[in-house]
Amino acid sequence: MKNRFRIAGMIFNQPLMVTEAMLDQAAAWANQQMSLNIVNLSVNGAQPQMMEDDESVYETAASRAEAARRQSIADTGVAVIPIHGVLVSRSMQMNPCESMTSYEQIRAQVSAALADPAVEHIAFDIDSPGGSTTGAFELADFLFEARGVKPMSAIVNFSAYSAAYLMASAIGDVSMSRTSGVGSVGVIAKHLDQSARNEQMGVKVTTIYAGAHKNDMSPHEPLTEQSAKFLNDMVQNYYTQFVDAVARYRGIDVGAVRGTEASVMLGQAGVDVGFADRIETPQAAADRIGAQARQARAARTSKQTSIGARAKAMALQSQI
Repeated sequence: MKNRFRIAGMIFNQPLMVTEAMLDQAAAWANQQMSLNIVNLSVNGAQPQMMEDDESVYETAASRAEAARRQSIADTGVAVIPIHGVLVSRSMQMNPCESMTSYEQIRAQVSAALADPAVEHIAFDIDSPGGSTTGAFELADFLFEARGVKPMSAIVNFSAYSAAYLMASAIGDVSMSRTSGVGSVGVIAKHLDQSARNEQMGVKVTTIYAGAHKNDMSPHEPLTEQSAKFLNDMVQNYYTQFVDAVARYRGIDVGAVRGTEASVMLGQAGVDVGFADRIETPQAAADRIGAQARQARAARTSKQTSIGARAKAMALQSQI
């Protein structure tokens, strides 16, 4: 059995910017993989299952996708960066068998696109329920600064929730279809209490510690009042940062963002609240961005040709 405790530590006792349904699904996966016997876990009344696949299949697909991406940039001038699945802070936390994107990976791809002279426009294909708070705000600020270097657009195809919406708001221009969703600007955390299971199994955990908060949120005992306050303070702090960041990135009132109460907005409702700029199918958005990139490339090429011609003329003049 694989060691899943590190990933379980990313799910429980951590403030997360993710939809509740996705968090429940992740908790169900931990329940299944680690035999936790969580008793109060369900998604729409069912216990969801998450399967594992052959990693080699995904490695082959990834190499093919990279080759296709490079060819697409050469052909169109558009670098397409996917933000798919659950968002995590580092690539080392990712499993090819699960749909995940790391903040580290997004930053590296954006940096490469910014440095690539063949890239005229950076488009983000977003379909994610959100994810980790760790590293999210740092990446969002990076994207916010990057949009002043090259044109950037977010295509909601078909969900940009919680941390994923934080990224979309930082990118700037946001398009979504009639059936796409944005929002869920909120923070959530779950505590795992294994004390009843331990007792049932005849396991007694004794913890010796120094420092009043060293044992906060221990999974081997019910959540204490001190631990509950600590976890709630973290959630509220991240929530304030989240609301303020979206308001700043989108140029809308903080009260309006907070007033959404972490709700999900579909289609025109997302535009009406200021979370998106237009209703447009993903393909129409891609076509529009491609046309803009071609125009920018043509204009740049024309300018370079004109500068080259003037330089040659000046060189000839100097020889006379």
